[in-house]
Parts: sequence; structure tokens; C-alpha cells
Amino acid sequence: MLYNIHPIFVHFPIALLLVYSFVKIIPFQKWFPSVAWKHIERALLLFGVLGAFAALSTGEIAEHLSRPNRDLVEAHSLFATTATWLYGALLAGEILAVAMPWIVQKLKSPKILKALVFIKDLLTHPILSTTLAVLGLITISLAGLLGGVMVYGTSADPVAGTVLKLLGISF
Repeated sequence: MLYNIHPIFVHFPIALLLVYSFVKIIPFQKWFPSVAWKHIERALLLFGVLGAFAALSTGEIAEHLSRPNRDLVEAHSLFATTATWLYGALLAGEILAVAMPWIVQKLKSPKILKALVFIKDLLTHPILSTTLAVLGLITISLAGLLGGVMVYGTSADPVAGTVLKLLGISF
């Protein structure tokens, strides 16, 4: 017998990535300059993205075990996948930033090196990375809301009905 383990995997990545977004968006660095915020951001992002990919894979299993509203499942899946890839892009930029000294030492192709530096600079640019964090926050919040609607219906969240109407989902 198969069990739906998706609920076990979804909550930690949501929490970690939401906190990451708040740390990225709100100027905690100015308020608490002695804290190593970059390390905190990277840890939240790494474990959040790894957990999000685990949640995505268990979500595929859960989809086949239960038969909720098809439009609701598709919207939930779209927002969850989008959020995961947005945060994944941010993680890729941070990995490149950390690994760049090693890459520069080992890589012999100047064209590939130039491309990697460009990607790193793009993904870690303050405006783009903050924008991606805001978009990730929105999409992961919508995915969580829709997941909650699948489990608890529309009565558990006061904005669920409005969001479902905006998305054109009848429930």
C-alpha cells in the first residue's frame, strides 16, 4: 500500500524559503550589521530548495493517490514548481559565488569562465535577487494556500475564496 508522504515534506521548505525571502527583502543587514546574514541566507536557501525538490517529487506521488479538483491540483503544482525554480535560480547564483575562486583556478576555458561570471553576477545582483525572492514568496504562498484548500477546503483561510476566484478555479 502506498502512503501520501507529501505533507511530511512540504512544511519545512515552505518555512525555510519564506524566512529566506523575508531576510532577503527586509533590511535586517542595516538593523543588525554584526550578524552574518549572507551565511544565514545561503543556509536557508540551500535546505529550502533541497526540501522543495523533495516536496515536488512527493507531490507527484500524492497527486496519483488522491483525486482532488484537477484545476486546483494543476494550479498548486504550477505555483509550487515555479517557486522551486525561482529559489533554485537564486541558489545557483549563490553556489557560483561561493565556488567562483575554485572555478577560476580549475577552469581553463575563458569563454566558459566569462559565461559563468556573467550568470553569477546576474543571479546575485541585488535588484534581480530581491525581485526573484519576492516572486518566490508570492508563488510559494499561493502554492501553500492552494494546498491548504485541497486539505481543509476554503474555510481554513479567509482569502482562499478570493484567490480561487482570481485564478478561475471553482471549488
